[in-house]
Order: sequence, then structure tokens, then C-alpha cells
Amino acid sequence: MASKRLISVIGPTAIGKTKLAISLANHFNTEIISADSRQFYKEMCVGTAVPTTEELQSATHHFIQHKSIFEKYSVGDFEKEAIKKLEDIYSDKDIAIMVGGSGLYVDAVIKGLDEFPIIEPEIRVQLNKAYEEKGIQYLQDDLKKYDPTYYETVDLNNPHRLIRALEVRLASGLPYSTFLKKENIQRPFQTFTIGITAPRELIYERINKRVDNMMAQGLLEEARAIYEHRALNALQTVGYKEVFNYFEGKWTLDFAIDEIKKNTRRFAKRQLTWFRKNESVLWLAHDEQVSVIIERLEERLNKSTL
Repeated sequence: MASKRLISVIGPTAIGKTKLAISLANHFNTEIISADSRQFYKEMCVGTAVPTTEELQSATHHFIQHKSIFEKYSVGDFEKEAIKKLEDIYSDKDIAIMVGGSGLYVDAVIKGLDEFPIIEPEIRVQLNKAYEEKGIQYLQDDLKKYDPTYYETVDLNNPHRLIRALEVRLASGLPYSTFLKKENIQRPFQTFTIGITAPRELIYERINKRVDNMMAQGLLEEARAIYEHRALNALQTVGYKEVFNYFEGKWTLDFAIDEIKKNTRRFAKRQLTWFRKNESVLWLAHDEQVSVIIERLEERLNKSTL
């Protein structure tokens, strides 16, 4: 399988990754693996900008709304399932496409996961209690103090991720970031990564427009249907948490919408920080013609066979 290739399409949210991935899948006559952890859950459609029915029909997609928010599903589970799905695709195809903005999930497929220390249950209980009593700001401040490196890339609005990083530090005495992979697992395929980028102002403009579209498409109704389950890990994410605060009377609707936009812009900034660590990425403008992208990509693919 050494001659097999994985084309990974990355970039900040709302930049146009899905559209490009579909074009590439059609050009190479292959299938798409989604590495967007927010789009795994079938109860979360509007708020995660799941590809439209037309887009899903334009190319075969995997890992889109295949789980329920009530199921436990970790990045480790995704890694195993994604590698198995790639094996299936490579049984009769030489190229597969992966697309998504969740850097940890993208890296899990390409590089493999890291080996972390065993966590005593009491540590997790302690941190969950601290979160309930002191709020997410406490977790954010603790992480910034003890692991500023990971603080720069983690989703600061996701308490599950913050607690995970802090429990590793408490269990080992070392920052979570020191456990991140130093040597990559050798996968039986070559990866070629395309990054889509745009000026910050345009990215923010697209994000603001997307949030307005989500509201028009029924984000409030979708969030209300799962509100009673708001404590679940899957729902600790931008777009839902803010609306939950509106339901609870803590915020006005206009303020909640503004917070979704602000937190999504911050998320996009962290996505770019994560992805720019990879020096092998072929960065291309968001408005580059698909024909040009394919031409440049095929140049790289051909060089790798020489």
C-alpha cells in the first residue's frame, strides 16, 4: 500500500474546504473522509455546518453524522475507524481525500496518537468539580499558567479538552504539550496536505455570514431540541453553548449571536496556529481556480513517484 496517497484539505472554518474536497474527490474518482469532529453527531446539523444534501450526494463522504451525542466517541476511536476506512478505500483506489478543521483529528490519522500517562479517576473528578464550582475561566487560567504552548492551540471554550490537558499534567507533573508526538507513526500511505487561506478580514466576514445563515436555518430550534442534554461532552462547543446561555436567560439573543461569531473567530485563529506548524503544507488562496490547484497538486504527486 506504499503507493497509496492521502490528500488532506485543511484550513480555518468557513473557508471553503468542503467544496474543494468534493472537486478533488470527483477529479480523482475517490471518496472523502471527514475529520471535522463537530460534524460526527447526527443531532448537530445546523450548528456544525454539515455539508448540504447536494454536497453529500456529489461525492461519497464518511464520518458525517454517523454518531449520536449520547455515544462516547474519542479521537482514538476516530483514528482506528478512519484508518480502517482508508484501507477499504485503498482496496480499489490509489487516492483518498480527507477534509476537516479539527487539527487533533487530522493529525491522529496522519501521524498517530500520542502515548499519555494513565489518569487516576480521582484527578478527573477533582477537575470536573473545579469546573462546576469555578467555571471555565479557572481551567483556562490554569492551563495558561502550566502549559502556555498547548493553550495557544486548544479550543478554550471546550472544558473537556481543558480538563484532559490539566489531568495529564497533574498525573505526570509535565505539561500536556510535552507528550505530543515527537516521532510520527509510519503510515502505509503518503500524505499531501493542501491548506486554504485568505486575509483575516475575509475569514471573519465569512464566519459572521455563516453564523447569520445558521440562525436563519434554525439553529435555535436545533439547540432547543438537545438543550436538556447540554452537559454532554459533544455539546461543549461553539454555537450551542452560547444559545444555551440565551435559553437560561443569562444573555440576550443578540448578545449570544455576537458571542458565537466572536468565539468562532477565535477558533479559526487557533486552527491556523495549529496548521501552520506543518511546514509541508501547500497553502493556496481561497479563490484559486480548482484547475490550478489540481495542476499544482498533481505536480507534487508526480514528483513523489520519481
